[in-house]
Amino acid sequence: MPSSDHAAPPAGLAKTRTGISGFDDITLGGLPQGRPSLVCGAAGCGKTLFATTFLVNGATRFDEPGVFVSFEERAQDLAANVASLGYELETLIEEGKLAIDHIQVDPSEIEENGEYDLEGLFLRIGFAVESIGAKRVVLDTIETLFSGFTDQALLRAELRRLFGWLKERGLTAIITGERGDGQLTRQGLEEYVSDCVVLLDNRVVDQITTRRLRVVKYRGSAHGTNEYPFLIDTGGISVLPVTSSGLHRPASDEIASSGVPGLDAMLGKKGFYRGSSVLVSGVAGTGKTAFSAHFAAAACARGERCLYFAFEESADEILRNARSYGLELSRHVQAGLLRFEASRPSLFGLEMHLARMNRDLQQFQPHVVIIDPISAFRGPSAEVHATLLRMIDLLKSRGITGLFTTLRSDGGLMDESETGLSSLMDAWVKLDNDEANGELNRTLYVIKARGMGHSNQVREYQISNAGIELIEPYIGPEGVMTGTARITQIAREAAAKLRRTQETEQRRREVVRRRAALERQIEELRAALDSEELEETIRLSEADAREDKLRLDREIQAHMRGHS
Repeated sequence: MPSSDHAAPPAGLAKTRTGISGFDDITLGGLPQGRPSLVCGAAGCGKTLFATTFLVNGATRFDEPGVFVSFEERAQDLAANVASLGYELETLIEEGKLAIDHIQVDPSEIEENGEYDLEGLFLRIGFAVESIGAKRVVLDTIETLFSGFTDQALLRAELRRLFGWLKERGLTAIITGERGDGQLTRQGLEEYVSDCVVLLDNRVVDQITTRRLRVVKYRGSAHGTNEYPFLIDTGGISVLPVTSSGLHRPASDEIASSGVPGLDAMLGKKGFYRGSSVLVSGVAGTGKTAFSAHFAAAACARGERCLYFAFEESADEILRNARSYGLELSRHVQAGLLRFEASRPSLFGLEMHLARMNRDLQQFQPHVVIIDPISAFRGPSAEVHATLLRMIDLLKSRGITGLFTTLRSDGGLMDESETGLSSLMDAWVKLDNDEANGELNRTLYVIKARGMGHSNQVREYQISNAGIELIEPYIGPEGVMTGTARITQIAREAAAKLRRTQETEQRRREVVRRRAALERQIEELRAALDSEELEETIRLSEADAREDKLRLDREIQAHMRGHS
């Protein structure tokens, strides 16, 4: 959303910026320059503050001095009332940037005759304007000025003179008026100030106050026609001009870590897309705030600013609890990277929460926003859904990565509230409690992550003083097993594996023993065979020797017979 300081008026119509956050965006540049505008509403809706902010911003931001003409409050009372908002009216008066003129009107002193007019008022306003070179004028409230008039014809004539006098001098003026019965103001001022009419409303529903603003009429200019929530607090007045942002916004390819390595590993891009909306849902006790704290810590570690909206715990409680799982978030708070906005959701209406968020986004300019939890918002489902949609649009229009947590009421895959949320979110991580063997074990799975692949596994996780750790998935005989059941099954399978190892080793040793025995038998047989072969060789040698001796003897005997 563009800043009010830079909201450019449309061509062909000169406009004066009010400097009121959001209002200049609604009116496409501010109020009509050199013309009177009507700001009307019931008592306590913020008319005087709106007009005062118009003058203060003109004097301090746009170099346009202003004159405040009050018919009810004295100058010192007015200065005291707005001092808490940081408006130093007395300083501006001393610097010649602001003039305040309190005109007390006594109806009993008004003499209605044909010659009565507002010439004295014109002289006082003209003198104040010339004394500081004013460009802006506020008349607060006009009903007091005309409270003594009973002649409607005279009243209308003087009103026309007053507004004509302001136009002739090119003064951009705000006239405040009280809400009437059946019309915008008691005197029907909207008939005379027809260039721009702004209606302020302060309504109470279910004991919750919501302030709304509507531009009823703006001659010669397009403008936002809806009702817009506006906020009055120590930061002044701010208007939320967003009804539903368009879908013409860039998509980032940058990845932001969740702060949980195991969860990043389940995502195809090792994190979430920057500027995306992430939903973390789960039943009570699943650690939604712990995931939020890790998300915030990861952002701050990257040097990014994180704005944390907490609706169930105080900032100190979140900081204390974060220490139990190894996160020291207080150092990021001290460094100005982490800011908490903690409040009960019942403190404001839905649209007022939206307006506060818009103001905080403009002031802090975060890269990451955490809303914990959105299930704390109460109201008609259609209004809650519309508010969440506008919250998401606020973040997406600024390229802010948003993490939303919500409490589920049951253990089903998707309840009615989540069904409506699912279409708004770019990524959805679901946390659950798995009850088995007399214990609760935490599991998570990624339902969706637009633009990237992701794991379809159900993963057990543990939260300890070391942070959030995802356990490798374990598939048992009956599916995914967690907790002691997983540990028992792992031990059971380890024992079975040990038995198999022991049995295998025993069989191996038996084979080795039998091999050794057989090899000994073979060696014995081989030795016996060698012995037999040796004995047979010896016998053969002895037989050969005997044969040789016999042959020799025969030859000797034959030789002896031949010589005898």
